[in-house]
Amino acid sequence: MPNKILVVDADGASRNFIAQKLLCQYHEVLQAGSGKEGLIFAWRDHPDLIIADPTMTDLKGEEFANKLKQDSRTSQVPLIALSSDSNADRIKSCLEAGFNEYITKSGQAVPMLTDAIRHLLELNGDAMKQGGKLIVCLSAKGGTGTSSICANLAMNISVNQPDARLAVADLVLPIGSIAPIVGYDASVNIVNVADMSHDVTSPDFFKSHLPEMRVWKFNLLAGSPDPELSNQLKVERIWDIVTSLKMAYDYVLLDIGRSLSRITLPLIQHADSVVLLISTDASTLPLTKTLLEYLKSKGVEENLIYSILNRAPGLEGLSKADAEKMLGIHINAAMPYLSTNLAFSNSHHQPFTLKFPNDTAVLIFQAIAKEILAHIEKVPT
Repeated sequence: MPNKILVVDADGASRNFIAQKLLCQYHEVLQAGSGKEGLIFAWRDHPDLIIADPTMTDLKGEEFANKLKQDSRTSQVPLIALSSDSNADRIKSCLEAGFNEYITKSGQAVPMLTDAIRHLLELNGDAMKQGGKLIVCLSAKGGTGTSSICANLAMNISVNQPDARLAVADLVLPIGSIAPIVGYDASVNIVNVADMSHDVTSPDFFKSHLPEMRVWKFNLLAGSPDPELSNQLKVERIWDIVTSLKMAYDYVLLDIGRSLSRITLPLIQHADSVVLLISTDASTLPLTKTLLEYLKSKGVEENLIYSILNRAPGLEGLSKADAEKMLGIHINAAMPYLSTNLAFSNSHHQPFTLKFPNDTAVLIFQAIAKEILAHIEKVPT
């Protein structure tokens, strides 16, 4: 069955030229001469991919992309900008608005467009269903201990499944937070990996090039080492990277912290389990409630969310029962206040379970890992 591609361009000659090239490649083609017309076609005709010149006469290209990405009918449809505008700031704003690729009209535009179409049409929801299990760790507010819990949870999953291959990817922006916890200071990170072509970052690449954190028993794709470098992150490559990681590893844990965005939402929507860290601070619970309602509106089923009440700030705060009442959900687990022990183990780059093996929290870490595994593997607890 041919793929249906929508071409949106106010320039009729340019639009027809691209349409003819696509027809020769056996695609079904729809054409629109304005942004508003393009939105109507996109929502009515359900194209598999959209090519649009962001220099529209009736809408800003960025607004066009935002409307598509915010609508459930088109939020997952790949979007390519094809424009004669080569301004770096415009390219950046279009990619941030939701375009997956930005191609400048030139003599090389057609082969570049052909390659981008082939690549993006392969990266659909079916691709995310292949390979290992995906676990996303997030919170509604910073300071909830998401990265510490993610790293320690990954370690306990590896202990529970000693024959499995496990990777942790740090997508916290603007600066990663897993590397300082596990003691990683080498050069492989999400920014320079995203700068590589998709042909390079194959599953075999991740099997052989991701550094092994031996004490932690997982391989790590570190986050951005500094805020300035994060501005260079090619966010359109994230989906491709995660699908390759899933093909290379049995379990992939993504730490996104509170970095919920158009980049991370599709990953949450395709996760096998969403680990939500909840603070006991009463002032942050409304943020968590808003986050839960938002995820529900985006099709994330409540039974995919594994919630952990983490008493990271201190002994103060709401009880599990009070938090459940305020949020209207069942909280799956509660971590006790770890005092300075967690910070101490982090500063020594060691898992909590190894640094404080007799602490009662070790049993909770182990139980949480088993429960999440039981849930995503659909085996009895």
